[in-house]
Amino acid sequence: MVFIQVAETRSFVAAGRLLGVSASAVGKRVARLEERLGVRLFHRSTRSITLTSEGTLFLERSRRILAEIEAAELELSQSSEVPRGRLRVSLPLVSSLVLPVLADFMLQYPEIELDLDFSDRMVDVIEEGFDAVVRTGALSDSRLSARLLGSFQLLLAGSPDYFAKRGVPVKPTDLANHICLHYRFPNTGKLQIWPLRREAEEREVNVPISMICNNIETRLCFALRGLGIACLPDFSIRAALADGALCTVLDEHVEQVIDLSVIWTTSRTLPPRLRVFIDFLAERFLVPARLT
Repeated sequence: MVFIQVAETRSFVAAGRLLGVSASAVGKRVARLEERLGVRLFHRSTRSITLTSEGTLFLERSRRILAEIEAAELELSQSSEVPRGRLRVSLPLVSSLVLPVLADFMLQYPEIELDLDFSDRMVDVIEEGFDAVVRTGALSDSRLSARLLGSFQLLLAGSPDYFAKRGVPVKPTDLANHICLHYRFPNTGKLQIWPLRREAEEREVNVPISMICNNIETRLCFALRGLGIACLPDFSIRAALADGALCTVLDEHVEQVIDLSVIWTTSRTLPPRLRVFIDFLAERFLVPARLT
């Protein structure tokens, strides 16, 4: 367990904090383990700790062993146990969508310790040791299971003040004369393509690039301040649309629905903490869900 914590946090101090022991105690345990195995598990420097090739192999085996131990404990206690323990979850950078749900989950299950990692990068559920990952898109790894949480639509939105000054685009090609706020995918570095449906007789849409960022909050803030048009998920602008702070344009020309799912490693049995987490998300999100 000590070795896994150091491997995942890349820090004796952080591992000790999670385990409730000092950094020096963690270092001594790792040193004893390396001495017993006869190999170095980590490359150490004053600035970083990284796994050696032997450490990478040992980490993979160690995670399997701990998973088997958890499965054995689960078989003995699942029927009557109150869901508890640490739950490591990776979530996208969509705080307005997930934070209220996570807060309600903590209130309902106080014995479960949430370890939350917010990132839009593509994480490896198995190799990085996550219990669950919430992401958009289709499932492509046969070792994983998924449950659909819901779907959302992308919309083009700007403030009334902006449209009063710059005019309202009535067809996609009109965007060439507007300020457009863009999103860059962290994992690929590519810009999000605005989902504009083009009629056969229309020329290719040239969407100007006036600003680029990698989160929702910045584009939403700038759109609210009248700085341009942003392509945003519908859940992020519901309140602004309701109170008139934003309005959408080109609705009949925008078509893209994106699925949101919770993903976990396929297993015969799920720990109670993971099962209740999956069920809770499915009940609280956008549409009725099913296991796939």
